[in-house]
Amino acid sequence: MITLATLMTLLTSVTFYLASFLAVLLVIVFIHELGHFLVARWCGVKVAAFSIGFGKEVCGFYDRHGTRWRLARIPLGGYVKFMDDANGASMPDQQAMAEMTAEERTSSFHNKPLWQRALVVGAGPIANFIFAIIVFALLFAFLGQRTTTARVDEVVEGMPAAAAGFQKGDIIREIGGRNVDSYNTAFRLISSSPGREISVIVERGDLLLTLNVTPEPTEVHDRIGGNGTRGVIGIRHIPGPDGYTYNQPGPLEAVWLGAKETESILSLTLGYIGDVIVGYQKPDQLGGVIRIADVSGKAAEVGVVALIYLIAVLSISVGLMNLFPVPLLDGGHLLFYAIEGVRGKPLSKATQEAGFKVGLVLVISLMVFAMWNDRVVVARWLDLGLQ
Repeated sequence: MITLATLMTLLTSVTFYLASFLAVLLVIVFIHELGHFLVARWCGVKVAAFSIGFGKEVCGFYDRHGTRWRLARIPLGGYVKFMDDANGASMPDQQAMAEMTAEERTSSFHNKPLWQRALVVGAGPIANFIFAIIVFALLFAFLGQRTTTARVDEVVEGMPAAAAGFQKGDIIREIGGRNVDSYNTAFRLISSSPGREISVIVERGDLLLTLNVTPEPTEVHDRIGGNGTRGVIGIRHIPGPDGYTYNQPGPLEAVWLGAKETESILSLTLGYIGDVIVGYQKPDQLGGVIRIADVSGKAAEVGVVALIYLIAVLSISVGLMNLFPVPLLDGGHLLFYAIEGVRGKPLSKATQEAGFKVGLVLVISLMVFAMWNDRVVVARWLDLGLQ
């Protein structure tokens, strides 16, 4: 039975988590839509509305170009609506387009050249990636970079590393064809490959040896509420007081490190999706609004840096998700444009409408699946122990 004190504590925690979630989401959505908006303006497209959220408007204003900037009641996304769009999904308004004057057509999105339309659509995800690079670069520039050599200090008996021939003192130089510059990099690459054999190049004295090992799938939980299956091979790294290397990068190096961090997260995310498809990973790491709120709240509890880092990671995820070739998403529009480029003319209105309906079903299905995964988070919030 839930007591009043427990209920108040729960409400306080949920409020804090939701506030953190909204702060994270609003920043990411704003950056994504700003990418569409700025490139559309650059291409001479008239933007009718820039909306953060869906549904009825809470507040808003018109800028000098006639764009309505609005904050809506349901802050779970956003959109940029062009003058010839039928809705926020950028489906063309055929009637409005037919009634346009010659002057209005010059500002119409759907009458722009194919390359400009593709650039406007792709600008949203690209803005998310650029934002992540900038955030990581600032973190590196202000906090520096602390790394430690990927040295094996202990090999656990009975684990995959021992069976593969790893020895104490080995230094990991490469995993699966990717260069390893720190133990953190080695940890990421190994943990993202549960149940899949990987090739590891280690330095042992003056020799470079190739060892093949299959990380053992292991259920893990991290400090900001994430959980899932990671690969473990049974090696330990024990850095001493002088085991860390500290680097204070300059501006250009910080940007380079930010780009590398973004590429690494993109690679790991795509690897996870591929592993889900082939069965190496479970899809239970895919979460919805509640899980994102939970992770946002836990990151905020850890500190500002953890929350900022999470915003960058989620910005990458939003950018990548929007590039999937699913109608309604940016990737679906780009797919239609690619087909238009090959055919020399757009797909028919009926075909596009059918595609958007299929895309709507897919997006809703994914949302329902993510909400189903979120039930574990809700149960934990209620302390009911649902598994």
